Amino acid sequence: MQTKGYPQEQGYPEEIDVQKYWLVLKRRWVVVSGVFVASVATAGIAASTQKPAYQATGQILVQSNKTSSLTGVGEKIGTLESLKREGNPLDTQAVVVQSLPIVQEVINNLRIKGKDGKPLDPNLLTIKVEPIVGTDVLKVSHTSTQPELAAAVVNQLMRAYISKNILNNRAEAIAAGEFIAKELPRAKLELDRNAEALRRFKSQNQIIDLEEEATAAVKTITDLNDQITTARGDLAEVTAQELATRQQVNLDDSQAVEVTSLSQIPGVQEALKELQTVQTKLATQQGLYTPEHPSIESLRNQEAALKALLQQRTTEAVGSRVQVSPGNLQIGELRQKLATEYLELQAKRLGVQRKIDALSIQQKAYQQRADILPFLDKRQGELERSLTVSQKNYENLVTRQQEIRVAEQQTVGNARVIQPALVPKKPAAATQLLFLAGGGLVGALLAVAAAFFVDLIDRRLKTVKEAEALFGYTLLGLIPKFETNNLLEASTSDRISPRVIVAKLPRSVVHEAYQMLQANLKFISLDRKARTIVVTSSVSGEGKSEVSANLATVMAQAGRRVLLVDADMRQPSQHHLWGLINSIGFSNLIAGENEFSEAVQSVTDNLFVLTAGVMPPNPLALIDSERMIALMEMFAQKYDYVVFDTPSLVGAAEAAVLGKMAGGVLVVVRPGHVDSASAVAAKSLLRRSEANILGIVANGVNVKHEPDNYFYYSNSRSEVKAEPVGKQRATVFSK
Repeated sequence: MQTKGYPQEQGYPEEIDVQKYWLVLKRRWVVVSGVFVASVATAGIAASTQKPAYQATGQILVQSNKTSSLTGVGEKIGTLESLKREGNPLDTQAVVVQSLPIVQEVINNLRIKGKDGKPLDPNLLTIKVEPIVGTDVLKVSHTSTQPELAAAVVNQLMRAYISKNILNNRAEAIAAGEFIAKELPRAKLELDRNAEALRRFKSQNQIIDLEEEATAAVKTITDLNDQITTARGDLAEVTAQELATRQQVNLDDSQAVEVTSLSQIPGVQEALKELQTVQTKLATQQGLYTPEHPSIESLRNQEAALKALLQQRTTEAVGSRVQVSPGNLQIGELRQKLATEYLELQAKRLGVQRKIDALSIQQKAYQQRADILPFLDKRQGELERSLTVSQKNYENLVTRQQEIRVAEQQTVGNARVIQPALVPKKPAAATQLLFLAGGGLVGALLAVAAAFFVDLIDRRLKTVKEAEALFGYTLLGLIPKFETNNLLEASTSDRISPRVIVAKLPRSVVHEAYQMLQANLKFISLDRKARTIVVTSSVSGEGKSEVSANLATVMAQAGRRVLLVDADMRQPSQHHLWGLINSIGFSNLIAGENEFSEAVQSVTDNLFVLTAGVMPPNPLALIDSERMIALMEMFAQKYDYVVFDTPSLVGAAEAAVLGKMAGGVLVVVRPGHVDSASAVAAKSLLRRSEANILGIVANGVNVKHEPDNYFYYSNSRSEVKAEPVGKQRATVFSK
């Protein structure tokens, strides 16, 4: 099972970019220094060859034409239209002053020649024109090795600009006059057309004053609404009276009229009386006689004749054959009065209804006119605005034409010289210093760019952080880079190499780093103690043998029985570090040529070293054998820890094969030595071997090239001259 490093989002906090870039510059200080010195030297040489330069300066005031403003006409001609735009309007005039036609005129007038004897190219004559902030003044300057020429160029340039300015103003006035002469007939035609459209609109819609008409219409509609409301109230009252009277009379409309008129006709009333008399006799006789009695029949015949007579006279009176009940032909005076009143109320109701209808028609007419008044007002406003615009355009054109006629005769521009250029007496500000300053600035930029370029093309892992990010394993230890020059000898044997610094100086800063590595190995393997550890690296030269020897020594100093096995049978080095003879060793033990007791050698208390032995023809075959598995079990029984120093991963497979047999693999990485391609290849081999990766150890770390969060500095007690630490002791923190 591999022990992966922390993911990036949970790993070391990201340093700010400034620190990251500063570390790059520190790593490439030689490149930075070389490029910077070369740039400054080049600038110095260039500055020493420069001749003294003289700068002449003049000033031009650019403003509106004062003659025009005094006369009150023509003031629009020659003014700076760019004043209406954002930004400094003098920038445009500065460009005009430096334009090629004006510069060419200066060259021609002063007969300035180039090195070839021909007129100077206008692009080679350097003119500097800049606005003076907060004013309408342009500052014109020219630098030359000849002071008289510098002043002459500036003065001639200003005169040429003013001359061009006057001609341009005059040309603009003439062109504007021609344009206005063409536009005036069109403007007059547009004015007449808009005036006619407004007149025709008012005539068609009978408009005098829409505002007054709208006010009157609102008032009239309000009055009509009040009259209609009053009339409807009267109608309701008359209708109620009519209904009440009709119920009292108990006649419909036609009957009321007929009964009222018939009751006043004498012939109808005489016939009605005779009929009533006969009917009275008939009723009396019917009580005395039977229906068949002659008297009864005679009376019935009289009754029928009288009814016919009554119907005939009624028809003659009303003009149509209407069946009227005899009881209704003779009514009382009160009922007759009520019938008359009923007819009057009915007539009054009809009159009120006709009044309401007439008022409603009148109100609708006014309302329709009021509804279209907003549209008429909108259209009239549009026509009036068009007329106003066309009228103003026409008036402006007429006024502008008069102004232009005056401006065409004027010869005053909108610029004048307020300070001519004088012949300079002293050279311009130290040109050499400017060259040196520019060279220093350019050199600094080039130096930084060169440093980052070299750092970019260098594919080596430059820092511990890069190595940790690439491998993705836990960082278990950081071994600072140290020197063995002037190393004080300790009480251990002289045969031990100074590189085994843990044995030489047990109280050094490097010793503490290895103690931290031992502690981290213990913490990371609490669930399954890794007693057999394979130490390897991506490529040779990263210090894996040195790390193996010092790690084994630290474990032995902690009271553990430790066996250090030199499994690098291709390039063995442990016998050199410990000053041992390599006649019998690991290869002889695997091949069965010697016993373990004959090959193992004790170097310090609790520490035993098994050298590589005679180099076999095929070291991988010896490692990948049953004999190796048996030896691994025997080592684990005899010792608390077994540390294998194996070949590098790139180019040999012994470390990967042995790592799968062992309890874990410890990868040594040396920043600045291994390249990323080799590291990726080594990581791929470890992943395929399915070994238990304990983590990585950064060896030979230069603190100056690492972020500060990897180290904590305390007072010095070290007896070792450690390059990254100097006179201080470093306690290494790992994740």
